[in-house]
Amino acid sequence: MPESAVRAWIDEGLIEWLGHVDDMPGLLASVDMVVLPSYREGLPKTLIEAAACGLPLVTTDVPGCREVVRDGIDGLLVPVRDAEALAAAIARLQDDPVLARRLGVAARIRALAEFDERIVIERTIAVYHELLGDPVQAQPRSQ
Repeated sequence: MPESAVRAWIDEGLIEWLGHVDDMPGLLASVDMVVLPSYREGLPKTLIEAAACGLPLVTTDVPGCREVVRDGIDGLLVPVRDAEALAAAIARLQDDPVLARRLGVAARIRALAEFDERIVIERTIAVYHELLGDPVQAQPRSQ
């Protein structure tokens, strides 16, 4: 996407470009949902942070994103490069606040249960112990 196209959309009032944002908690508190159309991700921290804030999520069904969002359970997945499906998913959440709230609550529950920093650190350390051949320390504690 050429920068000139984005600037034209800004000039037309179609989008608002925020630029760099220092206060992500404040930004996330001001939105109704988080949408991440991606071709491929690692594990998208943006989706995890939004989920922890209880926001409904819309993202593409690609590796990384689908590890955070389960379609219809804690967010909506759409096919990659499908602008119509993306727009329909956004409209669906706008038109159905009960669904949006249910997905946001489920996203928060999952974020706290699976992506909490302490859990991720514990699992990472367990992998290191396993690689070093320490089977007793390789097992993460159960939650």
